[in-house]
Amino acid sequence: MEWRDRISIDPRILVGKPVIEGTRLAVEFIVELLASGWSEAEILQNYPGISGDDIRACLAYASN
Repeated sequence: MEWRDRISIDPRILVGKPVIEGTRLAVEFIVELLASGWSEAEILQNYPGISGDDIRACLAYASN
């Protein structure tokens, strides 16, 4: 899985912050949830429009 397939950057969405494709969920928001102790299951339960692959893409983006 390539993060570029799931993360988009568009200056018209959240002032150009990287977001999960098709959403307004910023990569930094997902990473902050994980850093705060949220599990992948909790994130998926609270944000059903995303997938585990989306979460992993956020981590891959953040690690670059």
